[in-house]
Formats: sequence, C-alpha cells, structure tokens
Amino acid sequence: MVTVVYIAPNANANSALSQLYNAVSLQQNTHPEAVHLIAGDFNHADLKVVLPKFHQHINCATRGGNTLDKAYSNIKHGYKTKQLPHLGTSDHMSLLLIPAYTTIRKRAPPVTQTVKTWPDDAAQQLQDCFGNTNWAILKNQHLEEYTSTVLCYIKHCVDTVTVDRRIRVYQNQKPWMTKDVQTLLKERDRSGGLEGSGDVVHYSAARTCLKRGIREAKTAYKRKIEDHFSSNNSRQVWQGVQHITNYKSSNLTVTNGDASLSEELNCFFARFEAETLEMGPSHPPASSNDIFTVQAHEVRRTLRAVNPRKAAGPDAVTGRVLRDCADQLADVFTDIFNQSLSQCKIPPCLKYSTIVPLPKKTTVSSLNDYRPVALTPVIMKCFEKLVRSLITTSLPTTSDPHQFAYRANRSTEDAIATALHTTLHHVEHQGSYARLLFIDFSSAFNTIIPNRLLTKLMALGLSQPICYWIKDFLIERSQRVRVGAHLSSALSISTGSPQGCVLSPLLYTLYTNDCIPSHPSNTIIKFADDTTVGLISGGDETAYREEVQRLSTWCAENNLILNTSKTKELIIDRRRNKPDIQPIYMNRESVERVSDFRFLGMHIQQDLTWTINTKALMKKAQQRLYFLKILRKNNLQEKMLMTFYRCTIETVLSYGISLWFASCTAAERKALQRVIKTAQKVVGCPLLSLEDVYNRHCLRRAHSILRDSSHPGHNLFELLPSGRRYRAIRSRTNRLKTVSTPELLFL
Repeated sequence: MVTVVYIAPNANANSALSQLYNAVSLQQNTHPEAVHLIAGDFNHADLKVVLPKFHQHINCATRGGNTLDKAYSNIKHGYKTKQLPHLGTSDHMSLLLIPAYTTIRKRAPPVTQTVKTWPDDAAQQLQDCFGNTNWAILKNQHLEEYTSTVLCYIKHCVDTVTVDRRIRVYQNQKPWMTKDVQTLLKERDRSGGLEGSGDVVHYSAARTCLKRGIREAKTAYKRKIEDHFSSNNSRQVWQGVQHITNYKSSNLTVTNGDASLSEELNCFFARFEAETLEMGPSHPPASSNDIFTVQAHEVRRTLRAVNPRKAAGPDAVTGRVLRDCADQLADVFTDIFNQSLSQCKIPPCLKYSTIVPLPKKTTVSSLNDYRPVALTPVIMKCFEKLVRSLITTSLPTTSDPHQFAYRANRSTEDAIATALHTTLHHVEHQGSYARLLFIDFSSAFNTIIPNRLLTKLMALGLSQPICYWIKDFLIERSQRVRVGAHLSSALSISTGSPQGCVLSPLLYTLYTNDCIPSHPSNTIIKFADDTTVGLISGGDETAYREEVQRLSTWCAENNLILNTSKTKELIIDRRRNKPDIQPIYMNRESVERVSDFRFLGMHIQQDLTWTINTKALMKKAQQRLYFLKILRKNNLQEKMLMTFYRCTIETVLSYGISLWFASCTAAERKALQRVIKTAQKVVGCPLLSLEDVYNRHCLRRAHSILRDSSHPGHNLFELLPSGRRYRAIRSRTNRLKTVSTPELLFL
C-alpha cells in the first residue's frame, strides 16, 4: 500500500498528521499484513509523532541541507536510499529506494529438533509403574545415591513409554498450514509450469482449490481457538493467538558457536567466584531441634502445579511426569526432602545446572552481552518453592519497608511512587533540590557470599538448620554452559545464586536487607537488584556524599560490584537560579548525569514532565495494535478481541497511570486516547477511555494501600474528624498533588 503525501510549508502540521493518521489506520485495518509505504514532501512534519512504529528510510539531504522528502514504511531496515540528480528544474533531489529487507526464511533457516511425544496411554502406564514400585528398598542408601537412583529410575521409565521424533521447524510457517494445504500448494506449483504451454484451465483450477483450502484451514483453526476460549483453556487460546499474529516470536537463543565459546562463557560466568571465602562452621550444632519438615500433601500440591512445558534440567526429568504422577511420587520425594532438611545437605545431583546464554541484544560484541540462565532439575525447583514458603513465614514483619521486590501488595509502581513523592515533597521547600542516584550492579545474583548471607539470615531470626541448608544450597554447585550442541566442562561454584532458581530473588532481597540509609534526609529504595538511592538534600550535600561513600563501602564488603558506567544520576532542581552542582564519584569514577532515566519501566525526566514516557507508551501500544488488526482480519470473536486488547494494550497504557496521567499535557492525553479510539474501531465495541482507566486504577490502588498498614504510603491516608473523607496533603504547587498517592486522596 503506497500513500503519497504533500504537506505545505505553511500548513498546520498537527492537523495534517491527524488526517494522515486516520487514512493510514483505515488502510492498516483493512490490510494489516500488507507493506505500507508513505512517501512525499513532509516539510516540517514528522510522521513518527502519530505513527512511531513506522521507520524513516531517507537519511540524506533532499533540498539544500534539509531532509524535506521522507519515506516511511512499517518494515525496519526495509529500504536503503540512493541519491540521484535533480529531475528537470526541480530543486529537490531524486531518490531511489532499494529493497534491503531479508526474508524470515533467509534470516532464520529451518531447524531440526528432537521432541519427545507421549502416547495416549503413557501417563497411565507411568502411574501404574510408580504406584507398584517399592521405594522402601532405596531408603537405606546415602542421600545422594538415594536421590540419583530415584531420578534415574524415573527417567528410564519415561524413556520406555515415550517416543522421540525429529521435526523441522520453519520460523515463518503459519499454524493453519496443514498437510492438506501443503498438498494443494504443491499441486498448484506443479500445474504452474503448464501455464505457458496453454493448460490455463488446470492451473486456474489448482489455484482456486488452494484458495479454498487455505480459507477452510483458517476457519478451522479459528474455530479451534474459539472452542478453547469457550472451555476457559487460556493457555491454548494464547498460543493460538501468538501463532496467528507472530506475537513475540523472536528467539535470541545461541544456536551456533564452537566448543571454545562454551568454555569461555563458563569461565566468564564464574568470574565472581570469591578468591577468599569467609570461614564459617560447616554443619549446624548437634542440639538444633527446630528442623523444618514438609508434608506429603504439600509436596503433592507442588508437583501438581508444575508447568509441563518448562525445560528439564541436567537430570532430564521433565515436568510432565512429575505433574501426571504427583500422587505416586509425592511420598518418595517427601522422604528425600525431609532427609535433606534434617541433614542440612542437598544431594549434589540436585545442584547441577546447565547454563544457557541468552543474548541481551541482537548484536553481540562481547561476552558481557550474554545473560546466564540456569536450567536446574525441575524437582529441585519444587523443593525450592517449599523452602521459600518456610522462609517467608519465618521472617520478621519489621523488614525494610522500602524493599518492594517479592513482597505481597508491593509493585514497581509503589517503588516509583515512593521515590517521586519523597522527591516532590522535598522540593516544595524553597531553595531545595533532590539528587537521585540510580545504581546498577554487575550480575548481582552471582556475587552473593554464602557465609555472609548465613550471618544475615541468623540475624533476621531464621532457625539455624534452614540457614545451613541455604548455605549448602549455594556452595559447591556444578555448572556447565551449553552453546548449541557443545557442552563445556564442569566448574564448581561456591559464590552467588544462579539466575533461574526459585530462591535466588528472595535470597538476594535478604542479602541486601541491611542496606539502609544512615541519615534521615536520605532514602534507599530497593527493587531486587535494581537499587535506587534517592537522596533529598537542602543545600548541604554532606549527608548525600557520605551516604554514597558508605554505600560504596557496603558494596565492597558484600562482594557486590558497582557498574559505574551504567549508574546514572538525575537532579530535580526547581530553583530559578541554579548554581553549578559538583558531580558525584563512586570507586573514583564520575557518575554520569542524565536529563531522563528509565526507572523500572517508566521514564523520569529532570523537569518532571512525561513527554518521553508518553511517547514510549504510545509506540509500544501502537505496535500491539498491529496484532489486534491481524486477529480482526481472521474474524475472531469480539470477546477474544476484547480480551487481547485488555491484556496487551490496556495494560501498557495503564502502567503507572496514577503517576503520570494527572501531570501530562492535554496533547499527550489526546495522543494516547487516539490509540484507544483506533482499537475501538478494530474491536467493534465501546472501550474505556483513558480517564476512566485512570480513575479505576487509582481507586483499586488506594483500596490496596488502605488495607495494608505496613505500606509506605499508608500513613498519607488520614481521615478527617467526620470520618467520611481523607485529609488532603498541603502543597504549594499542583505538581505534588497530581502525582501518585496525593491524587488518590481526591478520588
């Protein structure tokens, strides 16, 4: 679809772009899978203001030193531009757009995979087998032999009743491309060679049959998804929607590489191993009698909740056999878990892990561009869930209120709201300003020192047996790195907690629990490994600089490595006469000062406006509008379209809406409302306006805070003597009133 544009130099750009947006949206609704090319003389207008997902391909001057002629398309890197001489007496350069797009078939060639198929009676055979197994004969063995024998036996039984098949996976193959459609396609291709010889009738008939077959296959697949929707099978519905729309289909796993890369990555991921580990007792005192135990019904419930689609660990025991045979396997694993808890030892076979490196970005330039994700035994994840429940019920209620990660009724929005409210409440005072330091750690989970964590857990009041069990969980872990078909040699690691383990986030949270401010004017807000120091200073920066220095020392003592290059500082200063502010230093390196920062998914600007955040939200929401249009093109039910909209688009627009909606400009609200109006035309039924979404979100969040007396924002809700309304927060400006919790009081 080609759209030719001319916007006069003296034209109203906003009005012209609004009309252009409506015209292009209509074309996209009608032909969502088409390539849309919008080209012409735009002069001072920029199409990306209203259609941020379109890409501009002209990167050279077209008239004088300015780029007035532009060409946009919905394909990234779809064209490259070649500059040509003027055409006749025109004062604009001629441009040639050369296609540069590489098809998916060439970018991602077919992959051959081996999958394990389960016959219809496989689960019943395994249940009968495990139900008739005498597990008691294995109990007299050592815990390691006991556990490894049970896992090997389970794997052997599964291999006996299942069948391995090799399949070819095409990245661009549609789910409705059945064998019947492929047969019709081959028939059309065979008859195509006869078209030039005069057998047009045969070719036309084959092409008609192919169109009819594709239409019937699409209809059958649509009905299949709608049947899953009617039967409340949300997983099958979501998988079907993803297949139709190619939603989040990109996969950045490393499939090619040699054996040397796996060895290099294994050594690189183990670089945080502490050279000198702190000495500590290796076993708990013999008099410890407060040993935790798990019950068979708890293990059975955990096994039944296993996700069968999760990848198996080095033991090759899949989640499906644990889920399907939960009743038969619960007793033997209960015995293994309780022996492990009583001995404060974990069988080494449960501590093996296979590291799968995932690229952090599409272009990898160094080993640091890979993120290590550990594949551990599925049964160990079940064990960790049970232990996590034991730990959380034993923790004191007086933990750091500014730790927002992995706590009930806490979210990233609460962390951002606390930082903004603390900052704005301070800058209300004349002559004051705030310095926010956003700290980044290098592989935070991988730097935990087990003995240091052991001391901190005991200080929190956890029992000694569970503390020593956690220590054994972290030490002498064997890991290998898998790159494609290559597997590195094993390394023994005794520092850190692998990414991918159930306990890792909780252990890191407890590890940093004692990182608290030493001065009342400072606030340390933590969300897992995304730790932010929000310092509120009033002219005298002594407390702030001492806090930063103390934090650097604390990190060094706890083996946490500060990534100064990614650590940023944002200064909120509303004073008219702003003096030069000296930079802050960490580890003898100057921290970069920025004008905006993306904190927990939300862009915060130094002038406390929301222009950048609004553009990011609109860009992301419009990207997902494409998938909604694809579903509409496939004639899915209105209920499914509404569900997809609420899950993928409304959630984007409503993220942090209580923080920015009341403070953003009318133009920004109008731009976001335009996305909702477009979605409303696609869905075919009324949708909540952005203001209604805001009101609903604020009321829900206010009720949640009121029910939690330990929430940092709970003390802001103070009832008036009448008992019917809440007291408004006193402020000199509307900026404090319209952000976060104060705005909730008015609703």
